[in-house]
Amino acid sequence: MITIQNPVKPPHPFALFNLGFRPFFLLAGLFSIASILLWGGIFVYGWPAPRLAYALSQWHAHEMIYGYAVAVVAGFLLTAVRNWTNVPTVIGWPLGGLAAMWLAARVVGLAMPQQVWLMAVLDGAFNLLLCAALAQPIIRAKQKQQIGILIIMALLTLGNALFYLGALGYLEQGVVWGLYAGLYLIISLIFVMARRVVPFFIERGVGYEVVLQNRAWVDRSSIFLLLLFLISEVFLRWAGIAALLAALLVVVHGVRLYGWHTPGIWRKPLLWVLFVGYAAAVFGFLLKALTPLMGLSPSLAVHAFAVGGIGMMTVGMMARVALGHTGRSIQEPIKGLPLVFFLLAAAFIARVLLPLAVPTNYLVWLAFAQVFWISAYALFLFIYLPILIKPRVDGMPG
Repeated sequence: MITIQNPVKPPHPFALFNLGFRPFFLLAGLFSIASILLWGGIFVYGWPAPRLAYALSQWHAHEMIYGYAVAVVAGFLLTAVRNWTNVPTVIGWPLGGLAAMWLAARVVGLAMPQQVWLMAVLDGAFNLLLCAALAQPIIRAKQKQQIGILIIMALLTLGNALFYLGALGYLEQGVVWGLYAGLYLIISLIFVMARRVVPFFIERGVGYEVVLQNRAWVDRSSIFLLLLFLISEVFLRWAGIAALLAALLVVVHGVRLYGWHTPGIWRKPLLWVLFVGYAAAVFGFLLKALTPLMGLSPSLAVHAFAVGGIGMMTVGMMARVALGHTGRSIQEPIKGLPLVFFLLAAAFIARVLLPLAVPTNYLVWLAFAQVFWISAYALFLFIYLPILIKPRVDGMPG
């Protein structure tokens, strides 16, 4: 008797909606280039600016926080939650619809800048649907340890709502509250996710046996201090208290970084980019602590968080996640990837360190930072576009 076996169906050559990281990492990279190009053209080169219902600098801040950063968070968590819970997250057309809603909010913000209500509805709906898409597998798997992630995502949704309430004229401080709360919530989420994955990546990636130090008091105090800092800095405007809390956060996270350091990370770009990005965020708290004492520009600390902490950490995570979840080696980075990381480090130097040292050339440093940032993301997309849209190299789903 002859048994005829059904041939295995080959994967579809277009895999963009096979898993959450694919469309959101792609959209985040594209939007990062477009938004910084537009912002730089207007601010540095005097391009005509769209007539917004709020300040152009507030549009820039909002779109980098609730646009770019939230897109990366969405891609990472929709992928990670599936691994944590062993419960599927949204794929296919539902994933495509979620990504389309995020994109629609960005397009409306530029094409119809006076229609703040429409942008608010689209952005708010995206935030709520993303929270639901993350909560469903976590609740189904009964993983109480993931509730903290859901709380931060819910607070980000609330922060975005505060921004729009301010932009629409319903809440006097809404825009400022929403922007700064969003920034520090993204930083808190980066710290939480880094605590979960960076020690794991380092211990298995340096090529020799090492056990990193993770202290329980650091884990607890870092969350508690950041919560107090956010409340003091954003809502109460207690500059002195916020500066003191920022100084304590520098000490706590400095101890954490010391416990994570091992010389082997400097030979692995996918490791040192995360370490340097984390250190840049800690440097942001150092600048927050020194600002009232030395009369520094508040934007220096903000951009230490944004360019260094968020920029380098998110690119480092996108680079590693996309390799690992498409069946590629994470031990040796793709050719050209270290240059992406060096360009972002150069953007941090130009946007934060050089204005700190030579503030008289501010616009020159800003222009350099924007060129480095755009170049980094253009190269990242050149490398990762085929990785994000094509099936896994090992034939596995995802």
